[in-house]
Amino acid sequence: MQSLKRRLVLALCLGGWGIWGLVPAAQAATIAPADVVPTLFFHGSDSSYHAERYMVGAAKHAKVTKSVIRADVSARGKVKLIGKFRPTSPTPIVEVNYRNSRNFNYRTDGRWARNVVRKLQSVYHFKRMNMVGHSMGNMAIMYYLLANGTNRKLPQLQKQVSLGGHYDGVLGEGDWPHRIRLAKSGRPTPMDTAYRQLLALRQRYPWHQVRVLNIYGDLGDGTDSDGRVANNSSRSLRYLVAHRVLSYRDKQFKGRNAQHSKLHHNAQVDRTLIKFLWNKA
Repeated sequence: MQSLKRRLVLALCLGGWGIWGLVPAAQAATIAPADVVPTLFFHGSDSSYHAERYMVGAAKHAKVTKSVIRADVSARGKVKLIGKFRPTSPTPIVEVNYRNSRNFNYRTDGRWARNVVRKLQSVYHFKRMNMVGHSMGNMAIMYYLLANGTNRKLPQLQKQVSLGGHYDGVLGEGDWPHRIRLAKSGRPTPMDTAYRQLLALRQRYPWHQVRVLNIYGDLGDGTDSDGRVANNSSRSLRYLVAHRVLSYRDKQFKGRNAQHSKLHHNAQVDRTLIKFLWNKA
């Protein structure tokens, strides 16, 4: 009789707690794919996933997630996943790494972004996602959306964060300070070739489901730029998407830590991003 009681107590303990009694069963439950919303980080040109690590580290410090993996994209666009989503984490992070980060064909970058999304989808079967881009990483996201924004078979974008986006040109590469003017509607003048291609997003961007945060820097040196991208080039994102989104916000940061390459190493930017994406302080 004593032995039977001991077995019953042991069974109750194991039923109320996870394996070995270390984790409550409720906490150990696997998250359903429909409840998983990964956030994909895309780095800029001549860079790698290392540029994303400061922001990802800040997110981990804020206890957003402990689940971080890498999507390694070969020079031919083939995707290899390094690491695995934790089955108990609803908010995993994916550090996207383009091996050929000096590819300046935006349509190719967009196809590679689609390869990443499809690879992740085939493994984890999630329905929704967030995307964060810095510099050229934003163009990978935008050209992905240009081709796939209304495709309901792919995971649906929920939140998009742009850091230092050069939607209508880069300083020293066809653009210069104060060249771009914005109308009240946000429409820029003049438009470079890439921007004219992106105009199709005014009909193709996901309809009324995405929240967008557009972050850009101003050095305060009179150029109205982050030293690499004019503020109006970054702000021209509004004209492409604002009429189709659930919410849109421009956020300017000032000072030397708002320089183009420092936007992803800026504690203020991190806090803003974390609050927007995951509602964490």
